[in-house]
This record gives sequence, C-alpha cells and structure tokens, in this order.
Amino acid sequence: MNKKQKKNLTRIIVSAILLLVFSLLPVKGAVRFILFLIPYFIIGYDVLRKAGKGIINRQVFDENFLMAVATVGSMALGEYVEGSAVMLFYQIGELFQSIAVGKSRKNITELMDIRPDYANLETEDGIEEVDPDDVEVGSIIVVKPGEKIPIDGVIIEGTTSLNTSALTGESLPRDAAAGDEVISGSINTTGLIRVKTTREFGESTASKILDMVENASSRKSRPEDFITKFAHYYTPAVCGAALALAVLPPLVRMAFMQADPLWSAWIFRALTFLVISCPCALVISIPLSFFAGIGGASHEGILIKGSNYMETLSKVRYAAFDKTGTMTEGVFEVSGIHHASMDTDKLLEYAALAESYSSHPISLSLQRAYGKEIDPERASDIKEVGGAGVTAKVDGVPVAVGNARLMQQLGIDYMDCHSIGTIVHVAVDGSYAGHILIADVIKPHARQAIETLKASGIKKTILLTGDSKNVADNVAAELGIDEVHAQLLPGDKVKFVENMIGAESSGEKLAFVGDGINDAPVLARADVGIAMGALGSDAAIEAADVVLMDDDPLKISKAIRISKKCLRIVYENIVFAIGVKLLCLILSALGITDMWAAIFADVGVMIIAVCNAIRVLRVKNL
Repeated sequence: MNKKQKKNLTRIIVSAILLLVFSLLPVKGAVRFILFLIPYFIIGYDVLRKAGKGIINRQVFDENFLMAVATVGSMALGEYVEGSAVMLFYQIGELFQSIAVGKSRKNITELMDIRPDYANLETEDGIEEVDPDDVEVGSIIVVKPGEKIPIDGVIIEGTTSLNTSALTGESLPRDAAAGDEVISGSINTTGLIRVKTTREFGESTASKILDMVENASSRKSRPEDFITKFAHYYTPAVCGAALALAVLPPLVRMAFMQADPLWSAWIFRALTFLVISCPCALVISIPLSFFAGIGGASHEGILIKGSNYMETLSKVRYAAFDKTGTMTEGVFEVSGIHHASMDTDKLLEYAALAESYSSHPISLSLQRAYGKEIDPERASDIKEVGGAGVTAKVDGVPVAVGNARLMQQLGIDYMDCHSIGTIVHVAVDGSYAGHILIADVIKPHARQAIETLKASGIKKTILLTGDSKNVADNVAAELGIDEVHAQLLPGDKVKFVENMIGAESSGEKLAFVGDGINDAPVLARADVGIAMGALGSDAAIEAADVVLMDDDPLKISKAIRISKKCLRIVYENIVFAIGVKLLCLILSALGITDMWAAIFADVGVMIIAVCNAIRVLRVKNL
C-alpha cells in the first residue's frame, strides 16, 4: 500500500470503531447526533468537499454528489448509523478500487522502468555521461554491466548477455557480440560493450514502446464509450427520479387519499434510491478491466495499443500470416546452386553484388554465401522490381536476380526447381545462368501457435506470401495452415484481406500477422494488425494494433485469450452491476429494502466488480 492508501485505511478503521462504539451507547437526541458526526466527517470529509467543488464548478451529477445528498439526508432524518455506514462502506469500496488500480498499474510501471536515464557517450575527452536525447545517430556509447542500453544500435566491441524480460516477457538472457543489434531497454548483465547508435533516442525501441502504452488508454472500446455516455445521462435521470419519489407520492396521498403524506418515509426511500443508483461499479470496473488487461498483456511482451483493439482481438475468427520472419526465422542460407551455365562461384558472385545494396534476408544470405568483402563500386544501375527482385550492372554486365516473375517480365526462359526452398533465378547478360536455392527455418513454436489458435476458436488460418507456391505449400503443410496464397505482391495481400473482411459474418474479425515494411499496408487494413516487434520493421510496428516483442507466434493465441477473458469480465460486470441496481431500485421505490440493502447495492456491487476486474491480471497460465 502507498501512503495515501494507508491513510484511508486508518480513517476506515477509526471510523468503524467509533461507529460501533457510538451505536452501543445509550444516548439520544443532540448528543447522539454530535457523536455520530465525528465518524461521519472523519470518513466522509473528502467526499463532501468534492461534491461541493462539483456544485461550484457546475459539474454536479457525479458519485460524490449522490453520496453526499444521500448521507446528509439520512443524518438529517435521524438515521445516523445508516448515514455514517453508507459513507464508511463507500470509502471501503474506494480503497479496494485504489488497490486494484495500483496492482494493474504495477505492470505498466515496471515497463516504464525500461526508460534509461543517461548514456555513456564516447568523446575525444573520454567517456561523458549525457542525456540520451543528446546522442546523435552514429555515436559510440559505452554500456557497462548492470546498465540499461539507452539507444538502439550495433555492438562494435565486446560480448555480453542481455536481459530483455522488460521488453519481451522472456526471462532467459540473450547472448550478444560484435555485429549484433541491441535494442534500448535491454539490461547489459555481464560484459562491457561499445555500441554504435543506429537511431535517435526518440525513435528507439524503448521510447516507442512507452509511447504505445501511454497512449493505449486514449483508444476506447465500445463498452467504455457506452459507460461514459451511460453515466452522463444516467446520473441526472436518477436524481430526477429520486426527487419525484420524495415529492409525488406524498402529494398524491394528500390530494387524492386525504391521508398522512409520510414525508419522512418517502424522503428516506428517495435517499435510499440515490445510494443504490450510484454507478460506481460500472464507471470504475469497466475501464479498470481493460487497463488490467493491457497491463497484464504488456508484462507478457504483448503490447495492445488500446482497449478498442482488445475488444476487436477477442472477436478474431480468421488469422492470416506472412511467412518470412513471421512463421519462419527469416534466417536464410544458400543450400544449393542448380543448372548453372557458368562457374557456380562466379554465378554466386554476380548475385551477391547485384543484391549488395539490399538488406532483405535473402540478399544478406547471398552476401554471406559469397563470403568475400563486397566492393560496392562494382555494382551500378541497381533497380528494385517490387515483389520480383533486382536488376543491376556488375562490372558493366547486365544482371537480373529474382523470382520467376522477374524472369517472365524480362522475357528470359528459366528452369523450374522442384526442391523445397526459395528459388533465386539469375540471368547474366540477358541469358539464364542458373538458380540458387535458399532455405528458411520454421520458428520453433510456429506449429504449436497454429494448433493453439485453432483451439482458441479460430475458424481458418491462411498463409499469404510472396514466395513460390511449392515453398508456401510445404511450410503450410508443416504448420497445419488451412489455406495458402503464394507469389503475392504487397497490394495483392491488401486485396485479399479486403475481400476476406467483406465476406466476414457479423461480429467476426480478421487478424493479419506480419513483420516487414511490405506488410505495413495490410497490417493497417486488417481488422487487427499484429506485428513482430523484435525483428519487425518500424513501419510494420507503427501500422500494427498489437506488437509481439519477442517475435514468438505462440503469443498470438495468448493475446486472443487475454482479450477474450478481459471482454468476458467486462460483460459480466455490466450485467451484474446493472441487474443488481435495477432490482434494488425497484425494491427501494416500493419500500421493501432499507439503507443497508442500498449499501450492498452500491459498495458491495462495486467491490465485487472491481475484484472481478483484477482477475484479468492473471495471464501467466492462459
């Protein structure tokens, strides 16, 4: 508990003891009234103050106003125990809410700890401790054991082990050495490393993650919007209903029945009606449920950018996936060179030089297989052909490197390959020179991810890839994916997703999972875009609604299960709170219930709803 919570707990205990003692004392009249004012003001002074400020600021109709009117009215009618007890139990409910919010906020606070406070900048005069905002791209920083990596970069010297649990939810350390990329927010646990920065601090991974989480609460779901609008109209409506309940029945008894109007009895019913009508359970528990869900998911390395996406995620029934870097490692290796009309080393040299300006995994695999230092001046006139490959001049000789589509566009006859893998065709000086077979590795949890998705209620899984059909079919068969669409351009993926969305049944949603910059348009177009955050491109992460920080596809089903649990709890609270309220309001208007029932209907329902809401935080075993 924090200091404020401890103070409120002390007030509750002192007021409860005084209330119990004073209720047992055989005193009456003014003395009894003065005695009960002591616990009443100890426990309720802040509520009365807020109600007064609301009236002054013309923002009258809130829970503080309802509690103030109901309890002051009870005290005025001589119901001292009930009036004080209502305020006491209301504060107990507020304490429960504060503790619950604190518990769900803890996960967010732990995530905020990834923000580094300083960077050790290497200068001509030595190491200088500076604000990370002041470090430029290309600077050299030193990260000592135990320190956070302040800015994204590449290790240029040293080896270490990195703790990335705050980013990915993964407790196992990751080894890193010279040439490896490191991301801000990771903790350097063992060796001293020198890092060359590749981004500014504001564009680094840690800053973007924090921005996503901080802005998540601004994107409201439909239940939250409903509760906001509901409270706006509900509070003045019940105040009017309570006023009518206090005035109209006595007037009817006087005018038409010539009977005692029973003003005090009807006013007490109206005050009980006000206490019951307080919408605390709904106003507090619904946003808290989403807040807890987002916090619990972020602790597992799943960043959900808003409660509206949490709601949509719970309705996903179709899941489409990119292949490379999403369901496969994206770590390509040259596994063979076939049908070469020239020396295989020379063919590989042409391919590597033509692809030397690309950072695509396939291009990098060609450069690694070449194994020699690449002279960039040997390659010129490099042109990328979207979704097909590249053309270039290597030592002045025209070279084309790409898939079958590129060969068809250039009118070059090529030979098919029946081996499983990515086929890179090479043409030199307008003639077919052969093809290079590149194999990718399926991610360890990919098959399990598809199985758990189907167990979570996903009706159909779809693989969308620009790779060849035989490679796509092989990967889909190995993973158990239902439907395959291969040799797609980025625009083709968008069209497919749009057609799927148009054919969806009411309430069913489509999720697309991808990682590359070419996936950004389809991530933005899908009902829910899910990006791989560790290795994914900035464009994909920006366009996505959900980001998986450790690139593990198994987290997709966990994200869906968290969202379903969150929405289930939200609707449980809505039905429970409104149902109990309506029942007690009817019984109160009929005079069947007293103030103690009102206390349960208000505070009891709120405590139950809040306790139910914080169950969303338990996501470990989902």
